[in-house]
Amino acid sequence: MDRKTNLITVGVVGAAGYTGGELLRLLINHPNIEISYAHSRSQAERPISAVHRDLEGDTEMVFSSSWHTKVDALILCLGHGESKIFIAENEIPESVKIIDLTADFRRATTVEEGYGRKYIYGLPELNRKQIRMANAIANPGCFATCIQLALLPAVEAGWVESDIHVSAITGSTGAGQKPSSTSHFPWRDNNMSSYKVMTHQHLDEMYHHLDQLSDNFDRDILFIPYRGNFSRGIFATTYFKSERPLTEWIEHYQAWYALHAFTHVSSHEINLKQVVNTNKALVHLQKQDDYIIVTTAIDNLLKGAVGQAVQNLNLMFDLEEDTGLNLKASNF
Repeated sequence: MDRKTNLITVGVVGAAGYTGGELLRLLINHPNIEISYAHSRSQAERPISAVHRDLEGDTEMVFSSSWHTKVDALILCLGHGESKIFIAENEIPESVKIIDLTADFRRATTVEEGYGRKYIYGLPELNRKQIRMANAIANPGCFATCIQLALLPAVEAGWVESDIHVSAITGSTGAGQKPSSTSHFPWRDNNMSSYKVMTHQHLDEMYHHLDQLSDNFDRDILFIPYRGNFSRGIFATTYFKSERPLTEWIEHYQAWYALHAFTHVSSHEINLKQVVNTNKALVHLQKQDDYIIVTTAIDNLLKGAVGQAVQNLNLMFDLEEDTGLNLKASNF
């Protein structure tokens, strides 16, 4: 912490992509944080606002070609697989807290798997107490966040009576900033498609952490992800069999999420615009015959990525959980 300003100093590694830009937007406006550097190999020495154009007028910082450990926290916005290499090749003092946004440490259970650190899975609705005491966080995946928020109370209570069916659609920013054939505008516009049907990489992540809640959790998650023709957000529909009345389900979910700052159980049907550009997660329950249906919605770049990272940072440094995250949705 900077003793002169009493601010938490943060370094960002890999700051030029979509997640890096969203993270900088949050950190620049966070009242308790000072950005020490925003590192980028591809954009070194360029003004940040020349790459992240939404930040024009907000910062005069340039991307750094180097990084250092004279910070309170280091946030890694690297590509999947790159964080392990970065951590293995560089000596980072224990006093520096790490938040990693890749998938590299989401299933790490030992210090050896974390290259000398114990990584806590950074889903506050599941691990808030452990996050407060952590010095290394593995930030969850976006689909994994949205779907687990639909399932946490049900799995903990042992109320899931069948395999779980999930259909979820994500915006094009979920594919990252590097162009691909399925994120190219003429292909994506007025189009949608499924991909990685029942094989998505976030499935292993979900199974691993839902096991924390129930030793007997043996249900299959039958997950069909879709690419949407919009930029950001995830909307998921999750359903499974249950004989319990809807009122009992709603009461249980409301009690589970009552003390969580960003996850809200709605009595109305939800839509994506309610959460885009916010760190909110909305949950809605309904029942049809003997099926309970849970719809959830998040912004994939915020609650599904850097918003949740800042939420974890706040918890790690004993700040109010919503500090710097009171963002307004654009409803029209």
